Amino acid sequence: MRTLVLGGARSGKSALAERIAADSGLPVTVIVTAEIHDPEMAERVARHRADRPGHWQTIEAPRALAAALEAHAREDRLLVIDCLTLWLSNLMLDHDTRRVDVERDALLAVLTDLPGRIVFVANEVGLGIVPEHPLARQFRDQAGRLNQALAARCDEVLFVAAGLSLTLKGQGAGS
Repeated sequence: MRTLVLGGARSGKSALAERIAADSGLPVTVIVTAEIHDPEMAERVARHRADRPGHWQTIEAPRALAAALEAHAREDRLLVIDCLTLWLSNLMLDHDTRRVDVERDALLAVLTDLPGRIVFVANEVGLGIVPEHPLARQFRDQAGRLNQALAARCDEVLFVAAGLSLTLKGQGAGS
């Protein structure tokens, strides 16, 4: 079972993914992609850590996400990937277009063969105005294409706004 949880900033995406994980009854590994470059991000990371149960395993994978999924996916385990948007940002800020393509293609390629349950968290960034800066427009476009490709490969896609989820594909609410 593959679930994609989409939504805007502070919409409740991570909380929903964590609720799905907790309700699964499976051991949980959270693969985090954030890198801490400033105090505000440090606070966000600390808040996410505090919100997760202490017995959940946490793996940091800011770039090599496909490799992390292959290393940690198990039939009897649920993985939460939080979040694809930060992962894509990390890759794009390295200014290596080829690596972005290689890592995205690797992620999409491994999905069909991975065992166990996986819940992906990603921001939906295409609902606002067209960004002024070229890199921001490239990011929005890359994120949109990634979300579409992932949604096509997931069994369930949920959209979160104001802490409420809407089922776009599948049974809904992490069932």
